[in-house]
Amino acid sequence: METTPKVEFLNMTFDLTIIIGTVVTCLIVFLISVLATRGRNRVPKGLQNLVEMGIDFVRGITRMAYDSKTADKYVVFSYTLFMFILVANQLGIFLMVTMNADQPLPGLGIAEGDHVAWFKSPTADLSVTLAMAIAVALYTHIVGIRSGLKNYLGHYLTPLGPIHLIEEFSKPLTHGMRLWANIFAGEILITIMITEGSPLITGLPVIVWMGFSLFVGAIQAYIFTVLANVYISQKMAH
Repeated sequence: METTPKVEFLNMTFDLTIIIGTVVTCLIVFLISVLATRGRNRVPKGLQNLVEMGIDFVRGITRMAYDSKTADKYVVFSYTLFMFILVANQLGIFLMVTMNADQPLPGLGIAEGDHVAWFKSPTADLSVTLAMAIAVALYTHIVGIRSGLKNYLGHYLTPLGPIHLIEEFSKPLTHGMRLWANIFAGEILITIMITEGSPLITGLPVIVWMGFSLFVGAIQAYIFTVLANVYISQKMAH
């Protein structure tokens, strides 16, 4: 089992791998957005064309969940969410950095001989994916209350109320764990094949699996974004 560097601050533990991965992901998404909007052309080309295609793709997601008027309000949110998860999912494939510690680093919680992950996908950590899923879940309840407190409460004061309550707890769990499990499993398998196998035997399978992981990362970003919008639209309907 790999170890990650951690620091203690105000009786709280911070995982540096997650922090670094999240900051890098945000910077990449920010740079893509800035570079794509500088010197925009009426006929898009290059990066601008790719980003506009991405926005149109996300707009299609929002139009599946909301009416046409409401859909446009959630394009920016959905695009940001999709891009963050997409980039985060791929980071561990190209920039995974792991090594064995030759000496202990007590300040980072690392003992001699530990297999340390210094960089990996933020979404390969359950705390990140659950945090995003819980944030989406909390927002859905805010939307539900704003849409009408009477209808919102009435949804839980029916014979099926207990089932609805269980559903509210299970949604963020499955929402976050689905993303985490797919990315975590992919990175673990890549790590095992690289560190434990012979390059002559595992070289081709690693390349094939990395390609498959890129596909899985894109699909999971799509699924998470779609479900986020579906959950929000359900609360509007109540």
